[in-house]
Amino acid sequence: MWKPGNRRPMQRTVRNLLVPGLRWLLRQQSRELQIAARTCEKIQAATLARLLSLNAGSQFQQDFRLDGIQGVRDFQQALPVAGYDRALPYIERLKLGETRALLGPGNRLLMFALTSGTTSSTKFVPITRQFFRDYRRGWQIWGIQAFDAHPALHHAEIFQLTSPWNQFYTPVGIPCGNISGLAQQMQSRLLRCMYAVPMEAGRIANPFEKLYFGLKHSLCTPRLGMITTANPSTLCQMFKILADHGGSLVRDLFQGNDSSGNQESLSPSMRCVKNRSRARQLDRILDARGQLRPADVWPQLQLISVWTGGSAAAYLPILREFLDDVPIRDHGLHASEGRMTIPLEDESSSGLLDISTHFFEFIPEAEIGTPNPPALLAHELVEDESYSVVMTTSSGLYRYDIQDVVQCTGFIGTTPLLRFLHKGSHISNLTGEKLTESQVVQAVTTVARAGRMRLTHFTVTPQWGDPPRYLLLIDEDLLADVPADLDLARAIEEELIRSNLEYSEKRRSKRLAPLSLLIVPGAAWRQFVQNRQTKMGGSTEQYKHPYLIPKLDFLEDFLEQHLLAGNSPVVPPSPTAH
Repeated sequence: MWKPGNRRPMQRTVRNLLVPGLRWLLRQQSRELQIAARTCEKIQAATLARLLSLNAGSQFQQDFRLDGIQGVRDFQQALPVAGYDRALPYIERLKLGETRALLGPGNRLLMFALTSGTTSSTKFVPITRQFFRDYRRGWQIWGIQAFDAHPALHHAEIFQLTSPWNQFYTPVGIPCGNISGLAQQMQSRLLRCMYAVPMEAGRIANPFEKLYFGLKHSLCTPRLGMITTANPSTLCQMFKILADHGGSLVRDLFQGNDSSGNQESLSPSMRCVKNRSRARQLDRILDARGQLRPADVWPQLQLISVWTGGSAAAYLPILREFLDDVPIRDHGLHASEGRMTIPLEDESSSGLLDISTHFFEFIPEAEIGTPNPPALLAHELVEDESYSVVMTTSSGLYRYDIQDVVQCTGFIGTTPLLRFLHKGSHISNLTGEKLTESQVVQAVTTVARAGRMRLTHFTVTPQWGDPPRYLLLIDEDLLADVPADLDLARAIEEELIRSNLEYSEKRRSKRLAPLSLLIVPGAAWRQFVQNRQTKMGGSTEQYKHPYLIPKLDFLEDFLEQHLLAGNSPVVPPSPTAH
């Protein structure tokens, strides 16, 4: 049974006996990755050959005549780029136990990772043993880089919340859930003791209760060194709970109670958290400061690990308000379909392409959506240019358009460094302006930072008219921070004009009307987020808020759903005269 009091002696055992050798192995893997970066073209050709051999004889490879393919160019000519729909019939057979539909005889299926992606229904992504080995290797290289950059982490504890890998099962018993949950499940007990929160916490469904529970356990130790989760919005919410519910957290820690929700739904090992000496220490901090802040309760906090690219960047200014000067390190660009990059330093969303795991191709941004677009190889990219990523993986996805748009920020050897910009589907193009989600996030973030405002809950969507326009839907609760003399819509539009030449031209020619505000009551906004989380599938931690929704019918659907739900009327948009 997991007990907080058992962690310290177990940690000493791990560090003294196992960790030095493990560190040496991980550093060797990290060196091998950077050595491989010198010969990107050669490594990628070998990777493709290995992946095709791994799944040789599968029905998919037979149907598309991939068995016996010789070389990269033959592979590209034999199979067009496609999305999830092409793999779906084979994945449906895989779910019923027909593993040879998509996988080779030695490529064992472990589970399906659930992801919402950008579609309206949940995707089932096959996770094989080889894929999982590569997944763990990528995280291990990331980890040793981060730990060596912050040596105190080698002697600290880690906060992490994951979702279960076995949320449910297919008709033949294949587990479906979150791959990070599987990774935690397969860790040795000795390594698990380095984590401040027990693995069972992943099964708490209510987001507030899950974060509250995680906080209560992690408050038991002042030696927390790293906090890691996928989305920075999760940490913003968690730190707000820490500030707003400090008193109840301290009381629960002193008494061994749980004020977060239904205590009876938790196992005894999860409820049994009682640390009176630590509670007294936190109570003194609470009396002195008025609230609990991360830097006060965890003075050894060295690193925050979250996504920082694309739309996640909108939450970083808020996150930094809680963290003072604690550095932030990006996870790297990864998805249920596979890891793409491994960042090598703090405060940067750029990472080195993981060329030894998957085979990558890149469609130039200008060619996205065109018939038979050209697909460049990794070593052919150009610095500062943007591309859509195409992957071939060990789990049987071939020339798979993952719809992630990245920018090449440089090279190590001949291997590109990439940073995530936005999902390819999150581009709106009413009159040729090609407005991207990353441009929207950058514009709002810039205005918010200049005015010291918190503008986190917003979505931009088009509204058809003569001429059409864009609407900024924003949470009414955020407007208290907006200065009375600031024309928020105009300020944000000026940033869009600066960042997007086509948007500027369309506004100047009056083919687009001015950006307008649509003020949404807080209750309606919260319901909107909850409905999307429920409908799209995946875990709460994976939820990616849509800062740009390019669908012309979105506004009508939004108004109908949330006005009929009994919320206060939405303030109608009023165009700004500019």
